[in-house]
Amino acid sequence: MKVIHIPCLEDNYSYLVIDEDTKQGAVVDPVEPEKVIEVAKENSVELKIVLTTHHHWDHAGGNEKIKELVPGIKVYGGSIDNVKGCTNKVENGDKLSLGADINILSLHTPCHTKGHISYYLTGKEEDEPAVFTGDTLFVAGCGKFFEGTAEQMYESLCVTLASLPKPTRVYCGHEYTVKNLQFAQTVEPENAKISQKLSWAQQQRQSGLPTIPSTIGEELEINPFMRADLPEVQEKVECKSPVEALRKIRQLKDNWRG
Repeated sequence: MKVIHIPCLEDNYSYLVIDEDTKQGAVVDPVEPEKVIEVAKENSVELKIVLTTHHHWDHAGGNEKIKELVPGIKVYGGSIDNVKGCTNKVENGDKLSLGADINILSLHTPCHTKGHISYYLTGKEEDEPAVFTGDTLFVAGCGKFFEGTAEQMYESLCVTLASLPKPTRVYCGHEYTVKNLQFAQTVEPENAKISQKLSWAQQQRQSGLPTIPSTIGEELEINPFMRADLPEVQEKVECKSPVEALRKIRQLKDNWRG
């Protein structure tokens, strides 16, 4: 299983996922379809499916166009998310496959939008699994609570996604890592892992390289939203429960001017 980053718009990522034995491909959130098709051609990949994480235009806005350009392509999206161009609706636990070796599990991760789906992919035994989290989980951050509650985001991040195997690679929808880590430092100034990741991320960006993927294991060490379970993080934000802490951290981030 091979994953190729495709930078789109100002700070979005689409991803091309390739089953290497069959050269069949899936594309996650192809907001700029022509770019995606170009990368597929360069890699001799036959595009089979679109995996849409949520309905916002910067993720689903290319679906209609890619259907025109790639006749017969299937477009998957959350059953309650009203995804533009969707041909096949998915719910939590639905399974899809790509090529010979890739299995795709749909995970309902609501809050940013009410029908947001994250896609968990496994390949051959030697492949690390991958999860495409759209705007639910970012490196060291999470999406704004546009259509949901802190309870839902807690469930999405700290229950659903946190329970995936720790080596799972996290591919998110935007390049927000540096800002997220700068904010994370204000929550946990003495967390050395955050400082280390921040200097690495700054170097990556200065070299014009992505900071993605991270891993679920790493997020549990550096992401304040996924660490809301920890008493020391709750104490920092003067809260008594994980959900309360998550809500407070999101409010702080919304008002933070880093």
